[in-house]
Amino acid sequence: MGGVKESENFILNCEGWKTTREMLSEIPDFPHDDLMLKGGKIPDGILRLAPITGAVENIGFGEEVPYYASMIFSAWKAGFKLSIGDGCPDEKLKSGIAAVKSLRGNYPNAKAAVFIKPYEDDKFYERMDWADGAAEVIGIDIDSYNIVTMRNLVHLEKKSAEQLKAIRARTTLPFAIKGVFTQEDVQLIRDVKPDIAYISNHGGRVDTRRGSTAEFLLQYAKVIKQNCGELWIDGGIRSADDIRTALSLGASQVLIGRPLITALCQNGTQGVADKFKEYTK
Repeated sequence: MGGVKESENFILNCEGWKTTREMLSEIPDFPHDDLMLKGGKIPDGILRLAPITGAVENIGFGEEVPYYASMIFSAWKAGFKLSIGDGCPDEKLKSGIAAVKSLRGNYPNAKAAVFIKPYEDDKFYERMDWADGAAEVIGIDIDSYNIVTMRNLVHLEKKSAEQLKAIRARTTLPFAIKGVFTQEDVQLIRDVKPDIAYISNHGGRVDTRRGSTAEFLLQYAKVIKQNCGELWIDGGIRSADDIRTALSLGASQVLIGRPLITALCQNGTQGVADKFKEYTK
């Protein structure tokens, strides 16, 4: 789970939340929730598992299915909302969907935000159909277009605003655009006005501009929030203070990936539960 350019943006993501907090304290009259920054209680329903796939090559599991089954169950039991991601081969997305549907056997309210990579339209719609019954949100993972090896392998597309509007029209579920991290992406949010705009640089793993998601939130939160229903964010979030910083700047939900994977590998379901308690203290 490294990143391009010697993991530069992964490192910046982790550092960016502290830097952003320091900047906020030095900007007079900057609009933010000062009470949250000063240790306010993190509300319920704010934290969500980030959409991470590739258990074999990215995490070290021997097979794909056991990861999704254990992570989806553990995150839900701990109190996190759920997300699942897409990948190649199709087993990755199908395994995540199957894990959510299995969980729903005992927890009927359990559903996930399903993020699909920007395949050609027919293939994208097929994957939307796969997610029926497991999805509470349908999202498109636009930043995965910057994974050059995958783009060439499975023919990902750089979607236009009109294509994104057409995808949104195909579902009655909230529609999310994930991977907002450039000025061009901000313009896309202006044009499409999705239900959810999701700031992410793919955990620092893709070839995009230099910077952290925290500083991007600081710079663009106002204009993005004017053009979407909710604002989500991930990237380098490692503490309750990082979560509070995101919320203070207008984030609706905060998504966490690597720390939950580490917790799962170290101490199973209890490890993920301990992380939830740490983040909501």
